[in-house]
Amino acid sequence: MKKHAIFTGATILFGLIFVFATFNTTSAQKVGYVDTEYILQNIPEYQDAQNEIEDFSKQWQEEIEEKYTEVDKLYKAYQADAVLLPEDLRQRREQEIIDFEREIKELQKKRFGSEGELFKKRQELVKPIQEKIFNAIEEIATKKNYGFIFDKAGGPVIMYVDAKYDISDEVLDQIGSIMGVRGN
Repeated sequence: MKKHAIFTGATILFGLIFVFATFNTTSAQKVGYVDTEYILQNIPEYQDAQNEIEDFSKQWQEEIEEKYTEVDKLYKAYQADAVLLPEDLRQRREQEIIDFEREIKELQKKRFGSEGELFKKRQELVKPIQEKIFNAIEEIATKKNYGFIFDKAGGPVIMYVDAKYDISDEVLDQIGSIMGVRGN
């Protein structure tokens, strides 16, 4: 498996640049790049969105930390009283602490999970900005006859490609013909 990991992102990027540079000399299409990190840092709207997201994150984190402090107090009180409590009351208090911890973990997941409120808030605030950037890239690429636009910030990520260079159907046809041979 590690044999396949020989090519790093930089190697792939240089390979793609070489291929496109070779292609560029025989075609009127141009290759360009953007630095989306730089672009985002220079958009006040993005900085405002990041600040708002950070505020929500801090607020929710404080809320969760307060609840864990409450659990800690309940647990310490339980430990102090456990020796004197009858078995049924001791089990009930243990269960209350366990249930409260579970409730906090659910809240944490609801706020910070992969589909949680923070993720949704980030999508709500940042996605429109990303769409504006993409639309601007596409418009510039079309006007200035760029065939490909890469994102320098994200590694070898293509931000725009002229659809006439899409060979996906040809690849599928090739795979289909290979699969047909193997299937016999």
